[in-house]
Amino acid sequence: MTGPAGTRGPAAEPDTSTRQRYFEDVREGEEVPGVAYPLTVYRLVMAAGSNRDFNSIHHNTEYARATGAPEMYANTGLLLGMWERAVRDWIGPAGTIRGIRGFRMRAFNVVGDTTWVRGRVASVGTDESPGGDEGPGVVDLELWCENSAGVTVGPGTVRVTLPARANRED
Repeated sequence: MTGPAGTRGPAAEPDTSTRQRYFEDVREGEEVPGVAYPLTVYRLVMAAGSNRDFNSIHHNTEYARATGAPEMYANTGLLLGMWERAVRDWIGPAGTIRGIRGFRMRAFNVVGDTTWVRGRVASVGTDESPGGDEGPGVVDLELWCENSAGVTVGPGTVRVTLPARANRED
């Protein structure tokens, strides 16, 4: 298969790292584009190594099944990283993540399945500074993970701030 610029291999995902969301452009109910994560053995082993969660339930089928799980499955750090990627792609480089609430495991995200992070804008507002001035644009995003079994994580809320167009330096 031919990828971008005639290179061999799969087509690259769109580069969203330089796209900036601005507070004025956000609407309540707006969808946060979904991000898919095929859960391969390689991905689970790399995640275990990167976040030092070497519990065998995350990289050994027999061990995971002995604990009652259907198969080896994604750990919390990997799933939180999936949420962060989806949010950062949406907010752009000048946006900030303020906090995460309601991240709750509901079902396994097992090897061989694909986990999707999906979301929507739950609320749009502003912070007020101690002097009464209007602060940055605050957006609450409702996020969740789902796979072939349905919703597996969440829903939860990720609070972000976005720059205003009026504050933009050209």
